[in-house]
Amino acid sequence: MEAIKRFLYDYRISIPKVYITDIFEIIILAFLIYHVVKWIKNTRAWTLVKGIVVIMLFWFVAVIFNLNVVKWIISNTIDVGIIAILIVFQPELRKALEQLGQKNIVRSILIFDEVKDKNERFSDETIDEIIRATFELARNKTGALIVIEEDISLQEFENTGITLDSAISSELLINIFERNTPLHDGAVIVRGNRIAAATCYLPLTDNKQLSKELGTRHRAGIGISEVSDCLTIIVSEQTGKVSIAREGKLIRNVDGDYLRAKMIEAQKKTPDTKRLRFWKGRRENEGKAN
Repeated sequence: MEAIKRFLYDYRISIPKVYITDIFEIIILAFLIYHVVKWIKNTRAWTLVKGIVVIMLFWFVAVIFNLNVVKWIISNTIDVGIIAILIVFQPELRKALEQLGQKNIVRSILIFDEVKDKNERFSDETIDEIIRATFELARNKTGALIVIEEDISLQEFENTGITLDSAISSELLINIFERNTPLHDGAVIVRGNRIAAATCYLPLTDNKQLSKELGTRHRAGIGISEVSDCLTIIVSEQTGKVSIAREGKLIRNVDGDYLRAKMIEAQKKTPDTKRLRFWKGRRENEGKAN
């Protein structure tokens, strides 16, 4: 230990003091940098970053060799370039902010999320009816797209279709997706124990790694799962296979037991709403005590 102290003293190396706020700052910056880099790797921004690196190399060479014209051009285009980046990558930036807002770390801080009165989003009967309809449609190779809303509202996409607000039954779902009927084209949005709307238009995914054999129905199912926390059920018209999409990922060729398990997961309330109910109940108890 003395040798280390002598070495530091001889070379005038001072160790800065680290406070608790510095540790918090390091954790926050590490979290932000990790997710920014992860987002860049999964979007078109990765190509942009490589282009920026090339420009910075030109700027570095210009500084070394004192190339005034090159330095002037680069320095005067930076401001315009930042604005251009925001415009070109507006969809990716919006998607990144939506995904950040869906993370549990943010939900645990934001305490103003809506508290639902019921312990479940929908009943077991609703699960049975949807599963029965799904595999009956699959048996007849009738294409279908069923979106089950969870915490994030799908009102924006519901407005693109025809409002139904009807009770869920397997017969009704089968009839909606029957070929050559007015409501068969588009998606059905399920909210709670009701069919909110049919013939709804959904955003298509931009994922270039998906199989080319997947059609518009599957891409729409993945697209809506990328911008919300919904569970999407997809029935292929060509193969009669059932797939589900969640958080931008597609799980193909699922059976009834797997689909039921995923629907039961979606049926339960999220931990943050339970936490809010706990705090609400405690405040009410404190009010009664006073």
